[in-house]
Order: sequence, then structure tokens, then C-alpha cells
Amino acid sequence: MKSKKVIITCAVTGSVHTPSMSPHLPWKPEDIASQAIEAAEAGASILHLHARDPNDGRPTADPAVFMRFLPVIKQASAAVINISTGGSSAMSLEDRLAAALQAQPEMCSLNMGSMNFGLFPALDKPRAWQHAWEPELLEATRNTIFRNTFGDIESILKRLGEGCGTRFEFECYDVGHLYTLAHFRDRGLIPGTPFIQFVFGVLGGIGADHENLAHMKRIADKLFGEDYRFSVLAAGRHQMPMITMAATLGGSVRVGLEDSLYNGRELAKSNADQVRRIRTILDGLSLDVATPDEARAMLGLKGGDRVAF
Repeated sequence: MKSKKVIITCAVTGSVHTPSMSPHLPWKPEDIASQAIEAAEAGASILHLHARDPNDGRPTADPAVFMRFLPVIKQASAAVINISTGGSSAMSLEDRLAAALQAQPEMCSLNMGSMNFGLFPALDKPRAWQHAWEPELLEATRNTIFRNTFGDIESILKRLGEGCGTRFEFECYDVGHLYTLAHFRDRGLIPGTPFIQFVFGVLGGIGADHENLAHMKRIADKLFGEDYRFSVLAAGRHQMPMITMAATLGGSVRVGLEDSLYNGRELAKSNADQVRRIRTILDGLSLDVATPDEARAMLGLKGGDRVAF
């Protein structure tokens, strides 16, 4: 019987928000490490990680930057480390895979398709930008796409999955992505039980409506039966309502400053703030939170002793 415990993933920094949006967004390697460790201590079993340029906070794919915080987190925490293969839409596929191929982590994220990924609406809110790259990056998303073709996905599955023993958090931003995931499952490229992250509220993907969450789960049930696990993330103010619904439906949850900068109506002072908030909600629902080792067992991971950092 599948464990009913809820896995809390914390996405610590991402590549969506910029330093001018919150003074609490970690972007220096030491801050990413400390906030990740604190989030794990608060109850996150999985830490989803991007890297930032240590000089100005812009997204970077440089493996050397990842290696400034990955070993620190591993030494201080038992949490599962999950490295992004999404990076940002400005990065090439080889750039996005470089750190993961070097680190060979237990988990990586894998976006299940190419899509518009609009961040430019963030420019509508007046603010004093600390760095010129921030509005430039946001504006660039008006005329660029995030690319993950069928060939790209196949390459990631083979190079990281078969080659490194890494398992995936399959990020599905719309219903069609579920069908793409089923396609690769049917071809035998996805062993074991897939861990699907339903993503809501990104401009270009499915909207953050409760009806959409129910529909995504209904289609996943149709395609995968009982042989899958799911989690939910939602952007901005939709974060807590949507992930609470996910937990009531038997799913897991993702929090973190990558997805929302807020804790209630105020800026979250740390990633751990959001972890503690969802733990309180889960406790109120009489739901148990998975430990890192329980999450490893639930997801069939290779173990923290088999990574390359």
C-alpha cells in the first residue's frame, strides 16, 4: 500500500523572482545553503535548487556555483536534493543540464514540454530595480519560449535517468503535459512510479483554479491509474490555497520563494516561514509529513550516498 504521508518540497530560490522583489530572496551561495538547511529543519523533505550569480543574483547554470552550496546542504541535512533542469528560458539545454550531470543528484525537475513562460507582467508593479538585468530578463519573456522538445526530454531521461540513476519531478504546466508524460512512460523511458508536479498560475500554463486542479488529477487518474504520485505548486497568492487542496486530495505540496515571496499577506522572511505555515495546515488536517528517508522510499530514490557531491 502506498504511504499516505505528505511530502513537502521547498523550492528555495528559482529563476523567476529577482533581488529587487524581496530582500529575503536568497541568491548568494551561502544564503541559498542556509535557507535550504533551515527549510529542511522546518520539515521539507525535498529541496529544489537553482543557482544564482554570486555577484548580482541573476540566474546561472554554472556548476561551480552549484558546488558552492550543494555539499554544504548535504553535510548539514538529510533532505533530498533536487536540481533544476529548467534553469531559465535564456539558457541552452546543455547549460541547463551541466550542473545536474556533474552532481548526479537523487532528483531533478523535468518540464514536460515547450511553452510560453510569461514573467513580464511583473513589470507592471513600479519598483526601484537594483540591477539592470532584472527588468531586461522579465521583458525578454514576452518574446521567448521555454524549450523542452520531445528530443530534449528523451535526452534528459537517458542522460540523467539512465546515466546517473536520477529520478524526476515531472513538472506538468498543462493537461497536454500529462499526455506527454504518458507517452514516455509507454515507451519504457520512465521506470517506477512517476512523481508528477502539477504547476498552476504561470502565464502560458494552466490557470490557478480549483477546477483545474480537480481536472488535472482526473486526467492523471485516467492515464496512470493508481501508479503515480502527485504534488502541487502554485504561483504567488495561489500557493497556499492550491496546495492545501492538493493535500486534501491525497497529494504532496511544494512551497518556497521560487513560487511565492509571501507568507500570508507579508513578505516571507525565509523559505522556512512557508514550510512552517503549510505544516500547521497539514497538522490541522490530521495529515502526517514524510521524513526525507520516507520520501526516498516513496519515490524510489537511489540515496544520498550515491550522488557526486
